Amino acid sequence: MSLFHWIDFSPLGDERGSLVALEAGSTVPFPIKRVYYIFGTKEGVSRGFHAHRQLQQVAVCVTGKCRMVLDNGKKREEAWLDSPTKGVLIQDMVWREMHDFSPDCVLLVLASEHYDECDYIRNYQDFLDVLKK
Repeated sequence: MSLFHWIDFSPLGDERGSLVALEAGSTVPFPIKRVYYIFGTKEGVSRGFHAHRQLQQVAVCVTGKCRMVLDNGKKREEAWLDSPTKGVLIQDMVWREMHDFSPDCVLLVLASEHYDECDYIRNYQDFLDVLKK
């Protein structure tokens, strides 16, 4: 079973262009309590390197691309986020890293909870130790 749970967002549009609607409980499988986006990431810089105890997220590159790495302590997988019509659902207790951002990358993240520093696990060995409990 893959760690990548892809969500396809149906584009709407006409001759003027396209639109993707993200709706809590419909296209996004949880209530959305926080939205943020990552942009302007310098060349060679990687992001993430943490897990969340109880937070779910959907990540989608609205422009550009980046390489996402997900790890559940048993399996590590990677895939490219490179389409504004395809997002990845990231469950709780999954280590995440983002690498190889294109210069134009804008990575949009929808979160199931408000920011809470106590929910973060920022050390990989601590993450593995929590999984063992």
